[in-house]
Amino acid sequence: MQLNTVIFDMDGLLINSEPLWHEAGNEVLKQYGITLTDEQYQTTTGLRTKEFVEWCFFTFNIGVQELMQTEQKIIEVVMDKIANNPGLMPGVQTLFDMFYDKKFKIGIASSSPVELIELVMDICGLRKYVTQYTSAQHLKYAKPHPEVYLVCAEMLQSSPLECVCFEDSFYGMIAVKAARMKCVVVPEKSQQQQERWGAADLRLASLEHFEESHLNII
Repeated sequence: MQLNTVIFDMDGLLINSEPLWHEAGNEVLKQYGITLTDEQYQTTTGLRTKEFVEWCFFTFNIGVQELMQTEQKIIEVVMDKIANNPGLMPGVQTLFDMFYDKKFKIGIASSSPVELIELVMDICGLRKYVTQYTSAQHLKYAKPHPEVYLVCAEMLQSSPLECVCFEDSFYGMIAVKAARMKCVVVPEKSQQQQERWGAADLRLASLEHFEESHLNII
């Protein structure tokens, strides 16, 4: 089936926000005596904030009474950080222009809340390109379940077989493949040589390296 739809993850792919999520998490969680190592943080990449906090509270034996408040506080802190330093990733503008010119339907499917997706679209000038966007925050399932991608495709009125998706996380890649969509993965630099990315249809070191000709080989 001919590809006519592109769906993007957001955090770590379109904007360099993963370090900001890490900072926000550590700032909020330090009240519980929690400080995550880089390795611990990487294992949570792609999770919703709720699951991230649940994982932290379980790992460090913290009660769940303040889970919702902690989740919301982390979101507030990271939104403030992104508003002051959105950090658009290299190649994003060129890639969106390319798909826009090719008349692709363009969507965003993110684990982040809707208000953060809208903030990023506005401050990075992406709103004019994006036809639909979906947050997994309040869906029944989170990545690596494919629900967020399937919902976004349905909103775009596209078959999963017509979709190519861009991801940077392992959970996200699994979600895309479970949705029966093509997956282009752009792992974080320190993880790029890991064998687990072999499930993707294409692995790149940067969005800058994606070319129109790649659509013929994935």
